[in-house]
This record gives sequence, structure tokens and C-alpha cells, in this order.
Amino acid sequence: AFSVNPLTVMGAGTARAAGRVGQAGQLATERTRTWWDDWRARREVARAEAALDPPRPRREPYDGAVPAAADSAAEPELPEEPAPAGDEVGTVDPGAGLLPEDQVPAAGHPLPPVGFLTAPARENRAGMERELERLGGVLVEKLRTFNVDCEIGGRTTGPVVTQYEVIPAPGVKVNRIANLDADLALAMKARSIRIVAPIPGKGAVGVEIPNPEPEVVRLREILEARAFARSRGALPLALGKDLRGESFVSDLTRMPHALIAGATGSGKSVCLNTVITSLVYKHGPDRLRLLLIDPKMVELSAYSDLPHLRHPVVTDPRDAAGVLKWAVLEMERRYALLSANGVRSLAEFNQRAESDVVLRRVTAEGPEGDEDRWIYDDGPLPYIVVVVDELADLMMTVQAEVEKPLTQLAQKARAIGIHLIVATQRPSVNVITGLIKANFPCRIAFRVASKTDSRTILDQNGADSLLGHGDMLFLPPGQSEPVRMQGAFISTEETEALMDWYREQADTLEALKARVRSREEDILEAVRALDGDEGGDGEAIQGDWDELFRDAALVCLQQGAGSTSLLQRRLRIGYGRAARIVDQLHDAGVLGPPDGSKPREILVGADTLDEICPSV
Repeated sequence: AFSVNPLTVMGAGTARAAGRVGQAGQLATERTRTWWDDWRARREVARAEAALDPPRPRREPYDGAVPAAADSAAEPELPEEPAPAGDEVGTVDPGAGLLPEDQVPAAGHPLPPVGFLTAPARENRAGMERELERLGGVLVEKLRTFNVDCEIGGRTTGPVVTQYEVIPAPGVKVNRIANLDADLALAMKARSIRIVAPIPGKGAVGVEIPNPEPEVVRLREILEARAFARSRGALPLALGKDLRGESFVSDLTRMPHALIAGATGSGKSVCLNTVITSLVYKHGPDRLRLLLIDPKMVELSAYSDLPHLRHPVVTDPRDAAGVLKWAVLEMERRYALLSANGVRSLAEFNQRAESDVVLRRVTAEGPEGDEDRWIYDDGPLPYIVVVVDELADLMMTVQAEVEKPLTQLAQKARAIGIHLIVATQRPSVNVITGLIKANFPCRIAFRVASKTDSRTILDQNGADSLLGHGDMLFLPPGQSEPVRMQGAFISTEETEALMDWYREQADTLEALKARVRSREEDILEAVRALDGDEGGDGEAIQGDWDELFRDAALVCLQQGAGSTSLLQRRLRIGYGRAARIVDQLHDAGVLGPPDGSKPREILVGADTLDEICPSV
């Protein structure tokens, strides 16, 4: 009989298994070697093709010289270009600078030169390119340690971040890569990594890694770019550079309102400065009026001498509420003016005003019998841009008075040339309420503290993975995926130089400012007059005081401070009545203005209180 030794069978099976393992390892090694050979071949082909293309000539920065035959007051002749396709909010362009040193718009007054803005530094990035190639190989190696088979399909290098296009192997789920951001950041020793899964319009996953040598994007470089100089937008904003390193310019009239959020040090305040500077580089004070609201009193105070200001920089929250109410009144007045003349937009109205078409006023001006008292002859209506630096401070103090006009303006003000730019450090649901968020379709997010804050501002994660210092996500209206870019930088010294230029031009602009302001009313006086007519929040008269007014004043005097909750407890009244009494005490000069969550300060003594409200 034939017998089989079990040990012999087991040994043979083990040998066959070891052989299969060895073959599998050899096959994996061969596949890896083949992939690297293919990748090197593609790289050599790409380098050869790039060597055949002639290098793009660089335009030398403008040195301030004006040709003798040129008319310094004329616009530079620019060749015709095709109209932009669609209604794009942002445009990018890698072209050379075209902005002249001294611009003279149609109105005839000069716009500021770019000479005092810092020019961008020309850096040799050859060493960084080699490092980026090495990082691409490291990225593939680290992904394979997490059992993700893939290859690099390309990369896009921006000023601060490089996006690698990772093409996963068949059968690899995208979510496996998307959930590895923290692990990859640890493995590659990167400060932060953001993963876009997938890249819109491409069959790849984007892995964005910080550059070894970040680049500072200077505002002057964006202002000199063709995208800004040739922009057909009415209110172009020089925002920065995108992931391809190209200048990104967006038109505020197409946004038409922007909501900006970012933690301290993220670049939010610098972004506001670049926005304001971009606007004044395109329009004089007769075509652009600014309303700056700065509850922190330090961020926007540098623009106090700007001739474009419709009202001095607002720092008091109650005055800010009044300014927003005036903006609503101006919106209604403009809509009535457009309706009386049968036009639908500010651009159409201004076109008629500039072409000597007879326009009609809403209310007659002049003596009875004058045939021209109904003729509108005040010229084109300027754009009005309202900039709010810290919405959280306003929502803490005067939320009821601020939220309603903000919502009204965001809903209706686009067609008549009033636009809002609102910024906050805390993008919580208490600050950015659903009513405000729904009416601000354009969002700009800088680095925030948590994923919750990112979802509040963008409706998605991502802002919590930004690097700070100008790294931002721009979400245009109607799009679901934000655009990552590096914001343009303008220093405090550059802003001061801009303001010094305007101070030097004070005599030149005085006649223009006088002509513009002769047609403008005082904002706060107009709001107070309206409140007085409507019996609103204007100055209270003694007959309108609550019957507990004096008792409430005595309670506040005894406590050394006043608040709504104090009156609720001591007088045993409801919140609404206590809040109305606090407002009456403020209007009468007994209590000071609101100071966040702190109680209000007492401004009078017992003797003065007897004069204001004698005891009965």
C-alpha cells in the first residue's frame, strides 16, 4: 500500500505558499519600478515641451516716466478684448502690469499713483521646485503606507500652497484619502494639509501642502495686473493670487454683498484694507461713497481723511445703527427715483444722467411756477459701499437695531448701487444669524478656530485647515466649492502713504468735495429727524416717560450702574418694559451708552436727577 507522510505534504504546501508570496512581492516591486519609470518619462517629456516654448516676456515695472508725446491726462489705449463669458464673479489673469502711475478718470480729478506701494520681490524659486518634486514622491509613499495605491497626475503651485493632483488606483474610494488629512500632516511634518476630494472637473483628489518658501503677495502686483487694469466691473476688488499664482480680481457689484470671517491673525483686517484701497484706486469721491463702521476704533481709523467718506468713521454702536437706517432710507429714495424715470438699475440711470437725458425728480425743488423744479440735475448717483469691521460688537449691543436694516439692504440694495462688506472674528450662529447669512451669497473665510465655525461661514469644512496670514477661501455666489487663494498684503506704512497723498491733494479735491457734499444731508441728523417724526428712538420728552422712570433712575443711582436685568429684579417688571426704561434713561442723559455685556455707566448725580425728573 502507498502511504503519504503528513510532514512531507505540509512541507510541500509551505514551500508553494512561500513561492507565491515571493512572486507577489516581486510583482509589486516590478509594478512600482514600472510606475516610477513611466513617471520619469512623462516628466522628461513635459520638460522637453516646456523648453521648446519661448519664455513669456516680463513687463518691467513702471518707473514713473511719461513719454513726451503722450497726454498724461488721457487713459492708455488698450486693445479690444472679447466680452467675458457668463456672469463670472472673479477673474484671473497672469498678465503684466498696465496701471499707470497717475490715472485721471472721466471726472477729471486724479487717482492715486502706485509708486508708493511696495513692489513685489523677484525670488528664485528653482530650489523650491526641486523640493516640491521631492514632496510629491514623499506624498505617494506616505499614502501607500496607509494602503492607498495612487500616483501623482500633476501639481499646481501658488504663492503659499501647492496642490498635488492625486489619482487613486481603480477600486480606491475617495473618502479613504479625504479622511487622512491629519495623518498626512503628521507624516509629512506639515503645519496643515487640506484635501479637496475630488477636484471639481478633474478625476483626481487635491492634496494642498504648504510651500517650503511662502511668497508675500503685494497689493501693487495685483493692481498692476491686467485683470484689474482692464476689469469691466464697476467695483473691482484686488483680492490676491489663486493656486495657479495668477491675480484674482472680483467685482463687488456681482457679489453683491460679502461676508468675511476669520480669527485673530488670519488676515481679515488686511483684507478689508485691500478692499478699500482697491475701490479708491478705481473711483474718485464723486463716483464712490464709503460708510466705514469700526466698533473697535483702531482698524479703520487710518482712513479718516479719505475724501470718499460719506460720514466720518463710525465707532459708536448706536451711531452705527443710525447709519444703517440711513442707508435703508437712501435705498428707498433711489428706488423711487429709478421708478419715476422708468429705469431698473443704477448703471442705466447714470448712463441717462451722463447723456443729457431729461430726468424727473421724485419731489419738486424750487419755487412754485418754476418749470425746472421737477428736473433732476444732480448728476450720476455714486456707488455706496458699507464696510462693517466687527459685526459681533454690534450684535452684542444693538442687535435689534442692526439686524433688520442689514437684512433689508442685503435683500434689495443691489440694483441701486449700495453694497455691504461685513466682517467678524467670531462666525458663530449668534453673530451670523440665519437671516443675515441667507442674504450674503458671497463668503470669504480666513482661518477659523473650529470646523463648526467653518461650516457657519462656508456651509462646509476647510477654513479650519487654512494656514493664516492671508490664506483664504473665496466662495462666490452660486458655487458650491470655494477658491483657495493668498490674499494681497498692504502694510500700515503703505496705507499712511496713501492717506498722505490725499492730504496733499486736499486743495485739488476741495472743489469736488464741496460740490458732492452740497447735495448730501447729514446722516445722523436725518435719522434723528425721522425717528422724531415717527415717535421712534429719538430724543424722549418727559410726557412719554414710563411711570416708573424716576424709580428706575433711583435704583440705578443707588447701584452705581444701570442694566435691564437690574430693573427687572428691583422693579419686578418684564424684559420689554425694563429695556424701554433703560433706553429712556439713556435718552434723558441719566445712563451712558451700552458697553457690551457690562452695565451702563451713571452720568448724573442725585441733584441733577431732581432737575431732570422732579419728584411728584
